[in-house]
Amino acid sequence: MRLSTVILPDRRWSEGGRESWQRAEELGFDTAYTYDHLSWRTFRDGPWFGAIPTLTAAACVTSRMRLGTLVTSPNFRHPVTLAKELISLDDVSGGRVTLGIGAGGSGFDATALLKEGQAPWTPRQRADRFAEFVPLLDRLLTEDVVSYEGEHYSASEVRNIPGCVQRPRLPFAVAATGPRGMRLAARHGQAWVTTGDPKLFENGTPEQSRAAIAGQLERLGTVCAEAGRDVSELRKVMLTGFSPDRPLDSFDAFVDFAGAHAELGVEEIVIHWPIADSVFAADVAVFEKIATEGLAQLA
Repeated sequence: MRLSTVILPDRRWSEGGRESWQRAEELGFDTAYTYDHLSWRTFRDGPWFGAIPTLTAAACVTSRMRLGTLVTSPNFRHPVTLAKELISLDDVSGGRVTLGIGAGGSGFDATALLKEGQAPWTPRQRADRFAEFVPLLDRLLTEDVVSYEGEHYSASEVRNIPGCVQRPRLPFAVAATGPRGMRLAARHGQAWVTTGDPKLFENGTPEQSRAAIAGQLERLGTVCAEAGRDVSELRKVMLTGFSPDRPLDSFDAFVDFAGAHAELGVEEIVIHWPIADSVFAADVAVFEKIATEGLAQLA
């Protein structure tokens, strides 16, 4: 089991931003991720900085911990420009980058680039773009020169030399619970990400959430088998904070949560860095004890 964290890009680098990333490495987290949004939910009217510049700065003040997005989506990203930024970030970090990637949701910054009066993308339209986005990004990160003409994206003799430090490219962690997204994870992913079943967040129980995740894992195994992929090759990642569970309420709550999800087959748990007076508020002392001692209790 791996333990990772998400550090939201909501503080100036000179006003606590730098220290959070350095402290995350000191605490021993496997990976520190950040959200790749233009703004997000209850943080929408407050400070919010770009994911790639933040991760680049974090790469310069850490040396061991992996870094990544959780998640990047086609809502406002184009695979050609994204690939160039990722190759640069992978180089600066010395090959420590994981790209969390998903189809994207609705609301918040999902409509930021749409013309006035243009209808938001439907779930099917987001899935269509994602199905084109991921394979093209895969090619852009692995081939020196790429040309492509699709329904949503194009690339004309795009050069990405020298490519990623990690070979053949940096890993993808694909967030998906539907069959189309899971097929992309099976074909292109090195990890698979879930937040559980969002329908259970407000009124479900932890037991129902675990049953839903077990079902997701079963479907992922079926999709991988159909694609000729061993499902064990995909690391299973659980991003907390969106299920009925409250693993940061206490040290024992986390140990129970981690143990139950390890039994399901989850291999990496991601917890949010505490932010006072927000949906991610938590006792910092409990959080740090979880970071340094939580996984040892599972043994």
